[in-house]
Amino acid sequence: MSKKLRTRKHQVVLNRSVGGDAGITFFLVIMGAFMFLPLLYVVLQALKPLDELWMFPPRFYVINPTLQNFGDLFSLMSDSWVPFSRYIFNTVFISVVGTAGNLLLGSMAAYALSKLKFPGRDFMFNLIVKSLMFTSTVTGIATFITMSLLHWVDTYFAVIVPAFGSTLGLYLMKQFMESSVPDATLESARLDGASEFYTFWVIAMPMVKPGWLTMIVYSFNGLWNSGASIYIYSEQLKTLNYAIGQITAGGIARAGASAAATVVMMAVPIIVFVVTQSNIIETMGSSGMKD
Repeated sequence: MSKKLRTRKHQVVLNRSVGGDAGITFFLVIMGAFMFLPLLYVVLQALKPLDELWMFPPRFYVINPTLQNFGDLFSLMSDSWVPFSRYIFNTVFISVVGTAGNLLLGSMAAYALSKLKFPGRDFMFNLIVKSLMFTSTVTGIATFITMSLLHWVDTYFAVIVPAFGSTLGLYLMKQFMESSVPDATLESARLDGASEFYTFWVIAMPMVKPGWLTMIVYSFNGLWNSGASIYIYSEQLKTLNYAIGQITAGGIARAGASAAATVVMMAVPIIVFVVTQSNIIETMGSSGMKD
């Protein structure tokens, strides 16, 4: 007698027992709680008055929550000789322009590597994969020499242009295009007279929306938290992360402001991630697939 398959929403699912599903769900809930605890702890630290921040042994919860730390942070920021709005503008400008350039150039390169045939394509992709092994610290000297020769040191270009060439997003987009964009669809568009750029922008890009949303999150998060770049020296060009770091480096008296600054800096990337999390999960699940 054959065993009856389990279905959910009229679809056959893995033939696990109800107890197995419950066990997996319980395990995932526990792991999710452990991952969420550090984030919760950072928020609670920002709500503690100074006497609780230095309490020993430290306590996870807040006895007398207060928003005074955030008030102290913004008071310190307003006393800076460079307007606080300037730091915000620098951070937003670098993050948005760098992300937009990385998205456009990375997507175009991914489209060419996955859907166009040309000599040296496999060799170029192998170089891109190998470049993922090297961090910005390893390539820092070569990048600095390049920026110096181009006279881009102490300009926005020194931070924005290297972001254009980030290879992680390119790799994800290339893998996603291979698995999500049928060659037959692109060929049909070409037969109808569509140009290559039109085929890329109007047909291929909407099909890989989860991929480029993930690319935006990774690029934006990296640029938002870039801090004081080694290529920028002028105070008027530095970012919010650097400004907050300077303000909160005043020792014990500014511990509360420092905790509040941590929450402020991580709030924007978290919001961007929460909005696009379903697309990021889909991208991670598809980046290694091949038909």
